[in-house]
Amino acid sequence: MYSPGNWKRVYLILLSTMLIDLDHLLANPIFDPNRCSIGFHPLHSYFAIVVYFLMLFTKKTRILGIGLLFHILTDYLDCFLRS
Repeated sequence: MYSPGNWKRVYLILLSTMLIDLDHLLANPIFDPNRCSIGFHPLHSYFAIVVYFLMLFTKKTRILGIGLLFHILTDYLDCFLRS
């Protein structure tokens, strides 16, 4: 499904994983520089992280799962480095 000639599709899928930050719009205030998003926002919850991990085991959702887990990892690093 994902071959070297299909890199544009993979790129767009990985780019679309940034859309999980839309759940920040549900928070009040929307942006808090001292807040860790892991475990606070719905799409950054521990349940959602388990779902993203399970996506790795299905061929159709693997690339999306990788992108979402990378997003979570970068958010975790942000929380870790901030504290």
